[in-house]
Amino acid sequence: MRIIAGKWRGKAIQAPPGAVTRPTADRMREALFSMLTSRLGSFEGLKVLDGFAGTGALGLEALSRGASRAWFVESDPAAVKALKANIAAMSADGTVVASPMATLGKGSAACDLVLLDPPYGESLALPTLLHLQKMGWIAPFALVSVETGAKEALETDWEILAVRKHGKAAVHLLRAPG
Repeated sequence: MRIIAGKWRGKAIQAPPGAVTRPTADRMREALFSMLTSRLGSFEGLKVLDGFAGTGALGLEALSRGASRAWFVESDPAAVKALKANIAAMSADGTVVASPMATLGKGSAACDLVLLDPPYGESLALPTLLHLQKMGWIAPFALVSVETGAKEALETDWEILAVRKHGKAAVHLLRAPG
């Protein structure tokens, strides 16, 4: 697995051993960042939250493309270790928050871009979105990406900008309320 574009293009990302994490496939990341680029134009100066971060591939990709700061939320100890190593390898401006998403505390900043990749089939997306919003992690009108299993529906009253399916996964691009 590698960074797709930006200043760290081609740099390898390490994953923790075992099957605890399910890193977003390169093809899915490429499709997601293409959708984001077409809507954002530039990642310059964005604050990013990478939730259920795993290896940190999504947040690191955003930083590589110009985001100014990222928070990586992950609860699995092996994934946190790999995540910290990946951030250090890129000399990235990222903060690791070792916490379950459901108990994540008050936001350090309202993020312009939120990237969520919860475990499939556990119906965590909507409760996580509402919790992040309540805790001040999501800026008004922020772009939010949620990866789910391809057959999972994401029921929300937030504006749905796009849904793209790739193999066993689907990415839902949402706009947070103002």
